[in-house]
Parts: sequence; structure tokens; C-alpha cells
Amino acid sequence: MLGSIPDLLRLVAVPVFGWAAYRDVKTRRVPNRTWTPLAALAVVLLLWDAYSVWTGPTAVGQRLFLIRVAISLGFVIPLSYGFWLIGGFGGADAKAFMLAAVLFPVYPVYYLPIPSVALPLQQTAIGVFSLTVLSNTVLAGVVYPMAVAAGNLARGRFSLAMFIGRPVAAASVTEEYGRLLESPDGFDRGGLDLDALRMYLQWRGCSLADIRVDPEQHRRPTSLPAVPNDPGDGSLATDGGDPVAGDGTNGRDDGTTAEAVTDATDQIDDPWGAERFLADIDHSAYGTSPEQLRDGLDVLVEQDEVWISPGIPFLVPMFAGLVVSLTYGDVLFSLLQAVGLA
Repeated sequence: MLGSIPDLLRLVAVPVFGWAAYRDVKTRRVPNRTWTPLAALAVVLLLWDAYSVWTGPTAVGQRLFLIRVAISLGFVIPLSYGFWLIGGFGGADAKAFMLAAVLFPVYPVYYLPIPSVALPLQQTAIGVFSLTVLSNTVLAGVVYPMAVAAGNLARGRFSLAMFIGRPVAAASVTEEYGRLLESPDGFDRGGLDLDALRMYLQWRGCSLADIRVDPEQHRRPTSLPAVPNDPGDGSLATDGGDPVAGDGTNGRDDGTTAEAVTDATDQIDDPWGAERFLADIDHSAYGTSPEQLRDGLDVLVEQDEVWISPGIPFLVPMFAGLVVSLTYGDVLFSLLQAVGLA
């Protein structure tokens, strides 16, 4: 395969995005250092292309390049940041799209050893490649809820949550990523975030199994530790458990029992110590409110099976969108052409 040196170097992004997608599935965490070398490469390649175009023979080519770069940087980057602000993207998702905007502002070209064949096969009239990656990612993401619904239907699982979730044993939700789709009143798309649940369990130094065995005791604010643990970030590495195994203090260092701890500010109007937990940690538990935490815990101690939404690890459809974009090109543009809208 032949292409310009900058375009060939851009292919380095493919294995990096593939690894990030794998990490997203396994841990829902992608280290920031993943993007730094690729971001530096993206800036260098953009400047390289800008110099080549600027010293090129035609003013038309220069204007087109500048317009496409301006759209990529001025639209895709703010859009990604905006979706992150409103919670539509995770931090890694937003960084990945911002990186794509800098790395792929215009269409790369790769010549195959076949006469008159070059990838991507389908280009758009506007010629902004980061928009193609974005649209292909969205189309790949649409497949996910359809597959979830088909799987639930095939297993005879019928619920309002069947298009976005799946049932799991309540006792094992700490081994999952996602969000509860239930509250004591029934189906609820805004249920408890499972990362926040793990943070809470880590903070109070007990497991979900402990709470399910004796929920009434754990509902009492007096059962909270005097010196809570660091809640961590809610990843599966911090799934509650017993951080200070065998000392009998539930994570405290003063030797007192949990039942002996009393705080004048912590009355029975704070079941599960939800308000104290959220007030004590030095950062947000993924936007969780005391009511969400209480409702989620009430559901988990009362039911044997619950519906959760695993969420879409968005870097997975983005990786698929990037691969399709580099090979076939813009799927949405092809569909619009097929119905006469492009």
C-alpha cells in the first residue's frame, strides 16, 4: 500500500485506538498517557500537511485545506467537549474524538496494488475525514441496542429495559460496569451508577454481600466508620471488600466498633449514610445523588435479580468507525446517495 508519509504515519492510530477500545471494554478506564504521543504526532503531521499545501501550486487547494481543517478543529473538537460536559461522552471518548479531529482533518489516501483503486473508497463532498469517523461511529453505536434487544428477546426476557440492559444477579453487580435500571418504584433509566456503588462500599469498608446479609444494620448511620477509607475511582479493582482485613474496625484506626460511633449531625434521616458519604469524598461520585444511592441500595438488598445498563464502551464503536472510515469511507454519505439526498 502506498501513500504520503504523513498519511502512512497516521495509521499508527489504528492499533492505539484498538488497544484503547480493549481497555474500555475490560476496565472502562484509558490512561491519559495513551493519547499524549499520538497527540504530538497529530500536531506534527498537521503542520507537515499545512506546509506541503501552502507551498503547493494552487490557491484552490490551499483554501480547501484550510476550510476543512477549520471545520475539523472548529466543529468536532467543541462538539466532543460539549458532549463531555453534558455527560454524553466519557473523558477518554472526548479525548479520542478531539485527537481524531487533529489527526484526520482531511481525507488520507492509500493506493492499493490494484489499478485505479485507492482507500477510502467512498469520500464525501465536504472532505472532512473526522466527520466521517464521527458519523461511522454513531452508526456503529446504533447496532448495540439492537443487538441487546435481540439477545433479550431470544432469551425470553421482556421488560421496559430490554432495549438498553440485561438482567444480572443482584449479588454480583459489583463485578459489572454500568448503571442500575431499577428503583423501588420500578424501571428507572437514572438508576445508581455501579462505579459509585463500588466507591461507597470501598469508603465504608464492607462488601455488598455484607449489606445484603444485614441491611437494617447497615442502613443505620451509626454503622458508618469513624475514619472511612479512600473511595477510589469505582473501578473493579476497588469493589468494596475489606481493605483492612482482620482488624474488626471496618476501616477505622481507633479500635471502636461501628455500632459505637455516633455523630450528632448524622440522624436517621440519612439512611445508608448516603449524604455523609457524598459530603465526605473530595470529588463527585459520577453525579450520584443521595436519593439515587439509597434507592439503589434498597433495590439491591430486596431483589435477587436486577436489570442493569452496561452502557456502550464508546471507544469500541469509534474504533470500528475508524477502521471502516479508512477502508470503505463514509457509510452515511453512501446511504444518503442511495436515497437521492446527497
